[in-house]
Amino acid sequence: MIRLLLAEDQLVVRGALAALLELEPDLRVVAQTATGDEVVPQALVFAPDVALLDIDMPGTIDGLEAAARLKEQLPTCRTLMLTSNGRPGMLRRALEAKVDGFLLKTAPPEELTAAIRTVAAGGRVLDPTLAVTAWDLAENPLTPRERDVLRELAGGAEPPEIAATLHLSTGTVRNVLTAIVGKLNARNRTDAVRIARDAGWV
Repeated sequence: MIRLLLAEDQLVVRGALAALLELEPDLRVVAQTATGDEVVPQALVFAPDVALLDIDMPGTIDGLEAAARLKEQLPTCRTLMLTSNGRPGMLRRALEAKVDGFLLKTAPPEELTAAIRTVAAGGRVLDPTLAVTAWDLAENPLTPRERDVLRELAGGAEPPEIAATLHLSTGTVRNVLTAIVGKLNARNRTDAVRIARDAGWV
């Protein structure tokens, strides 16, 4: 039996989802909430196997923040986002939060139940209509020269050392580093290294 937590602020939608999922012999809704704030407290009480979360909910935290906190406080609970918000920025946030699944509310019921079972079994699910968007998000925005410079920086080298190693001027290295920070929307060089490492670009 797969135990589910539903987090959806629209009562009619939440009720319909619960009724739909309860028709499945291997799925059981053990908890429901209308706010992101209640996700973790409810999960800690009912110990669901999968949390089915909307992104846009009232409260001080949204579904993605709730998913991130669940990962920390109840790592055995898998997270599946079910949302009408498929914008690239939202998908990027979901990938950064390391959710286990991302499905649009327009998905057919059989796709939803299959996604729940996949996520519960340890797999990951991405709505097929968002696959191209996810591919674009995963593209490395750095040029080969920028990657080389950032790799040297990640290894602890300072601009003059990087310049000597890569046969560039120190000014060029500084300009490249500035471009990298801008491209990655990083706060500084250290943050740029972190972002690039997390994405597997260096």
